[in-house]
Amino acid sequence: MGTIISIVNQKGGVGKTTTAVNLTAALKQSKKKVLLCDFDPQANATSGMGVVKNGIRLSSYDIIINDADPKAAVVTTEYGDVIPSSAALSGAGVELVALEKREFRLKQALDKVRDDYDCILVDCPPSLELLTLNALCAADKILIPVQCEYYALEGLRDLMTTLRAVKRAMNPKLEIFGVLLTMFDGRTNLAVQVSEEVRRFFPEKVFSSVIPRNIRLSEAPSHGLPVLAYDKQSKGAESYYKLAAEILKKEGI
Repeated sequence: MGTIISIVNQKGGVGKTTTAVNLTAALKQSKKKVLLCDFDPQANATSGMGVVKNGIRLSSYDIIINDADPKAAVVTTEYGDVIPSSAALSGAGVELVALEKREFRLKQALDKVRDDYDCILVDCPPSLELLTLNALCAADKILIPVQCEYYALEGLRDLMTTLRAVKRAMNPKLEIFGVLLTMFDGRTNLAVQVSEEVRRFFPEKVFSSVIPRNIRLSEAPSHGLPVLAYDKQSKGAESYYKLAAEILKKEGI
């Protein structure tokens, strides 16, 4: 049975999608069966995996709203399998309100495919509404990217409050898998200070792998490629290889 890891932080621009895409690709290169579920209406993870958006037949919207078969929604790429997202997902939060077991729609869908994979990653939207709640209820663990900049911890207390509520009432097995420091520039005192503050806030939960500021990481999505395919020698690619190795060791996948 595959482990489901939701990549979550309600703050935008912290590296959720970059992490989802490149971690998927790194795990794939480690010969693991991995699925990326793009659960963000912006669908950036979908295009980042090289999937052409206008060619999508079924999306994550269809599996939670229309009860589409998740196996039929999977798109196979050389970087890993993807359940793509679409703009229709932007209205799903409203549609979910009227559905039975609305918080568990994604869990019900992913449970149908989790035996086919070693790991399923879920790229969450930058919010704490019903889509993210679905991702938390579906997950075994969560991975929290935290940007090494001012206000890095802003909003994380709200996330922790939500996590405790979900764990108490809906998903008692949910746990924090790890916190990932992103956009790190060791030349600045601020980045070092934020890193130390995050480690105090999440004792023993911060990955030793750190994602640096790297131009290749920024360029890769415009080519529809993970950085591991765009420039595998870059510092960005190297950091995600290290993260994948750390996760494989920690999780025993």
